[in-house]
Amino acid sequence: MMKKYILTLAIFFFVIGIGFAQRQSYDPEKLQAARIAFITSRLDLKPEQAEKFWPIYNQFNDSREANLKTMSKLSDLRNGEISEAEAKKRIDQRFEIQRKMIAEEEKYLSEMSKVISYNQILKLNGIARDFTRTVYQRQRGTN
Repeated sequence: MMKKYILTLAIFFFVIGIGFAQRQSYDPEKLQAARIAFITSRLDLKPEQAEKFWPIYNQFNDSREANLKTMSKLSDLRNGEISEAEAKKRIDQRFEIQRKMIAEEEKYLSEMSKVISYNQILKLNGIARDFTRTVYQRQRGTN
């Protein structure tokens, strides 16, 4: 068990190191592989769990990112001032997207709970943030 953990972390840091060694653009495939290794290790997923978990998580994550991008566009005022009516419309659209995101999260968590425990689900968000933080720190050259 400990060997698996150490090996996974070594692979993770190796992949991240290669991806950011030159401080240029990153390789999305290497970053994805590192993310999978990091989260799989930290959640202590068994191979059969990981096989079922990752398609659910990736679909949820892709949908979440698309919704956040749409919400960001609704807040974009680079083209100057907008009317009160347009501002209200955009705010209403943001609330609708947020409601949709909550419904999707409930659906995906229900699907995930068939594969991993609720304790693992609770840990997942923090682990995903830890990965992002680690990548940013490595990119900036700090630990």
